[in-house]
Amino acid sequence: MDRSTSVLELKGVGEKTRKLFEKLDIRSVGDLLGHYPRDYEIYEEPVSIGQTVPGKVCAVWAAVSGIPNERRVRRLHILNVTVSDGTGVMQLTFFNMPFLKKVLKPGSFYLFRGTVQSRGKTRLMEQPKIFSQEEYRRQTDRLLPRYSLTKGLTNQAVQKAVKQALDLCDFEEEFYPQALLDAYDLMPEREAVCTVHFPTDRELLGKARRRLVFDEFFAFLYLLRRNRQAGEGLRNRFRMFETADTVRFLEQLPFPLTKAQAKVWQEIRNDMSSENCMNRLIQGDVGSGKTVLAVLALLMTAANGYQGALMAPTEVLAAQHFETVKGYVEKYGVCFRPVLLVGSMTAGEKREAYEKIASGEANLIIGTHALIQSKVCFKALALVVTDEQHRFGVRQREHLAKKGEDPHILVMSATPIPRTLAIILYGDLHISVVDELPQGRLPIKNCVVNTSYRPTAYKFIAGQVAEGRQVYVICPQVEEGEMEDLENVVDYTEKLKSVLPPDISVAYLHGKMRAADKNRIMEEFAARSIDVLVSTTVIEVGINVPNATVMMVENAERFGLAQLHQLRGRVGRGEHQSYCIFVSAREDKETMERLQILNSSNDGFRIAAEDLRLRGPGELFGVRQSGEFSFRMGDIYADAAVLKQAADAIEALLAQDPDLERPENQALKRRLLDETVNTVDFRTI
Repeated sequence: MDRSTSVLELKGVGEKTRKLFEKLDIRSVGDLLGHYPRDYEIYEEPVSIGQTVPGKVCAVWAAVSGIPNERRVRRLHILNVTVSDGTGVMQLTFFNMPFLKKVLKPGSFYLFRGTVQSRGKTRLMEQPKIFSQEEYRRQTDRLLPRYSLTKGLTNQAVQKAVKQALDLCDFEEEFYPQALLDAYDLMPEREAVCTVHFPTDRELLGKARRRLVFDEFFAFLYLLRRNRQAGEGLRNRFRMFETADTVRFLEQLPFPLTKAQAKVWQEIRNDMSSENCMNRLIQGDVGSGKTVLAVLALLMTAANGYQGALMAPTEVLAAQHFETVKGYVEKYGVCFRPVLLVGSMTAGEKREAYEKIASGEANLIIGTHALIQSKVCFKALALVVTDEQHRFGVRQREHLAKKGEDPHILVMSATPIPRTLAIILYGDLHISVVDELPQGRLPIKNCVVNTSYRPTAYKFIAGQVAEGRQVYVICPQVEEGEMEDLENVVDYTEKLKSVLPPDISVAYLHGKMRAADKNRIMEEFAARSIDVLVSTTVIEVGINVPNATVMMVENAERFGLAQLHQLRGRVGRGEHQSYCIFVSAREDKETMERLQILNSSNDGFRIAAEDLRLRGPGELFGVRQSGEFSFRMGDIYADAAVLKQAADAIEALLAQDPDLERPENQALKRRLLDETVNTVDFRTI
């Protein structure tokens, strides 16, 4: 059995389980082994109620005091139970578990495990798990892997399949030369994969994770270097001249360019009219005006008689760009002939788009990764713009560029990345920074609070909706069971429906939904049919909703500061005052001080620098940062040291053997050129 073997070959995996695995993009044994645990459950020794710490998962051995109290709030059945152990009293709340009223007998002792919360001096737990002492003892001090799941697939089923795959799979030979393994103290690949799935202790887990992170960064940076070498000194086949079109467009806009925008626009013009091809990144905060610069570059391209393409990471964002451009055509008479191309279009609509693209009738093509499909043929593609480029694997960007004969490349990113890391991560691009926001923007008002603030927050949300505004609520996981101590989108939506007035429309959105459903929800939110949208971080690159004025982030302590700043950028886009509420389940001084940085600054680059300084290595158990270069395991902030080591290793290796022709480098060359190894996880979109 090798990595390409179907998961159907594993014992206990039938057709039904295969389909469930497929929902997680797991088809082969290799996919299964690459489906790393998203967290590890650690059952620590039980503590007394008096020793519990708010924000931490604890187990307590306590007796039920009195008869459990039950009530109904709309569709929600709520059971409240008081327990005590001589050192303190704790309130437990269970949702939709009415049978527990008969199970939990007054005066009897039980072991309860869950996230501890506080309300004043009162300790609370919501939906804790209940164990016998013997059951709990069997789990104590073990590192138990917990995987991302889908409905119908249990964590135990994934564990069992992974264990079998590890026992039966023939791993390929170690692909790094021994000298590189020794120089960077890297664990062998097979040992690293086994350890990450079933670690025996934290120290070994750290070493295993470091090896797999190094692999991801090494492969990613190798592709970047290859792109850079291919693009260096490329002759400009589409040398352009500035026409009156861009000048007229700028004169008609209701606002002038900021100094930062004007500087970057000059850099773009210089690139497109020079002897060599443009390869440029525009980095700038959400709302800094990057899109206008992309439109100017595309307008210059169209005015010179060529085609431009704009690739967005989501259909909703692509559709929004398309509507914006159509508005410019109608309002200002610009020379765009735009066409939209996204995966959800009908076969007939796609065929019509293909014809317009191939004939040159369309000079601006806006779409998602549908633009890189084999059926798409451009007549004269001279400029490729990718929006939120970190959401695309290096190969996706490469494939779109290959649709033309060495077109100009312009990429945009609102992810604030410190320059030291940006130079490594964007090694094939010249970097422009838009570090100034347009005038007239109202600064967002922020607050960092603990979970006891929720009732106040819910009243505030209801008040904002009553004034006609809309609200985002962010949870770190999709559904219950993915990570026990974190809020999840599905249950939180039901909770909000029960506590907010019945006339407030609440809906949820997450990355596991079908593209058509995601698009529908986001369109309904944009159309103000939905008042409160509960979502995972999938909305980071969502649509522009100027009417949304509140962003509430649950479990804010589990996200990086840069990602929280990204999420905050979803509000503050209209004329109304906007607010951001960061709710932390942990109340320790270090956590609260870190989150307070968001209170003191709205500068994404300063926040990113602080993020890099504060988030050291060893954060093995956090939420994977879906918005920051979606590696399967690596995190560019927490793993910045490993990123730099991988960059150094590539430089040293290729300095000695530029084409990896030496015998000791052959296995590495095969691995790096393997098209099946997707170094950036494009599936998270």
